Amino acid sequence: MPRTIWSGAISFGLVTVPINVQSATEDHSIRFRQYHVADGGRVRYRKVCELEDREVPQEEIGKGYELSKTQVIPITDEDLSNLPLPTAKAIEIDAFVPLESIDPIRIAEGYYLQPAGQVAAKPYKLLVQALSRSSKVAVAKYAWSGRERLGLLRVRGEALVLHAMRWDDEIRDPAELLPPPVDVSEEEIEGALALMDTMTVDELVGEEFRDRYTEAMARIIEAKREEKPLPEAPEPEEPAQVLDLMAALNASVQQARHSRGESGEAEVHELPETKKKAAGNAAKKQPARKTAAKKTAGRRPRSA
Repeated sequence: MPRTIWSGAISFGLVTVPINVQSATEDHSIRFRQYHVADGGRVRYRKVCELEDREVPQEEIGKGYELSKTQVIPITDEDLSNLPLPTAKAIEIDAFVPLESIDPIRIAEGYYLQPAGQVAAKPYKLLVQALSRSSKVAVAKYAWSGRERLGLLRVRGEALVLHAMRWDDEIRDPAELLPPPVDVSEEEIEGALALMDTMTVDELVGEEFRDRYTEAMARIIEAKREEKPLPEAPEPEEPAQVLDLMAALNASVQQARHSRGESGEAEVHELPETKKKAAGNAAKKQPARKTAAKKTAGRRPRSA
């Protein structure tokens, strides 16, 4: 059972839902420790007081705000739990919005909200069903870890999930990263849409959605433990130079079909006369695939 990270309540108008907050995710990464290569001894970090030049146990360590190099304002856990904010002990819902109106770059880690006792069961279920029927998400504020945060409340199955959100001024403007101006033809866009259609899946399940890095790391550790030869790394593929974008798109569609066990030639659409010479092979237009691709590209995000 995951431990409770925070306890409080969801404030929804005059409705209050007591909840416990628990992490919604697990980290299965393989962890490394630092050690002394010469003798295998563990290398540790020690917390040392600069004034006394000695290691300080955890119970003697506090937190504070550095006003100057010589003055620190101590801040206790009690201070943080009694902040003069309505969100210090409650997740206050401020608005309801369509999920697609929120830029995914603002959405961070997720937490499950567990109803705290029988008294919370009915208002909890009410909020779950109302959110599900409305196809909206709630935007809320809450205060954890010394700062007020923006959050997104949504439904996953029958549970409420709170996602931390970044404030608007925490998102960098990507304008400085954009490439120089370049023209993309309508034929190239349709080819990319056809490739998207070929690569569309209903769920993120299957061989290609496994954590292969952790599996490879586990094989190396096992081989070293048993003093066996290390597994060989595959030769990296040389990135192909894209001389003709349409030819690359057609080849990509064919490759995607082949990986799914589908047969038949990959044809995106008929290329303009100037591009036929560069590509070498003409591709015939397929209106049905064009329609399917556009539908796929416009699919709304799932709320669970």
